[in-house]
Amino acid sequence: MSLAACAALVERGDPDRFLATMAAPPAVREVLFPLYAFNLEIARAPFVTEEPMIAEMRLQWWRDVVDEAVAGAPARAHEVAGPLAALIRTKDLPGDVLDRAIEARRWDIGRAAFVDEAALRAHLQATSGGLAWIACHARGLEGRHEAAVRQAAFAGGLANWFLAVPGYEARG
Repeated sequence: MSLAACAALVERGDPDRFLATMAAPPAVREVLFPLYAFNLEIARAPFVTEEPMIAEMRLQWWRDVVDEAVAGAPARAHEVAGPLAALIRTKDLPGDVLDRAIEARRWDIGRAAFVDEAALRAHLQATSGGLAWIACHARGLEGRHEAAVRQAAFAGGLANWFLAVPGYEARG
């Protein structure tokens, strides 16, 4: 349950975000690496198996991790769950933002196209927007410019989604 494990996961799975985080002071890294590692864990959950029920179980496991942390229960023994739970408790992070990100990842399990632009926007707001906003909250910046933070995160999320489309198509 170490910050180093979270950083290593982000370095492998999201190298751009890793480099950006490494440019931050160490105290900021302690906040961002568990959040970004959590994001990678839920983002990859639908793609590590062909079995939808197993993907659902993985996402439910993360939902339970968040709920338990919010309730003050001991952290689960996992390289990301431990640091994430500690961050949720020490920074009093709102579990609903993390829960919406988990719920949005359920869309990936079905591997269906978004029904319309509004559905894509909602997905990106819950994932990219939520991640950026919870990072601001964890840094004590939650009262500042939420709309601007979410819009910038939406733009980044949309760009990343466009980059991911060929991989989504290849997976069917």
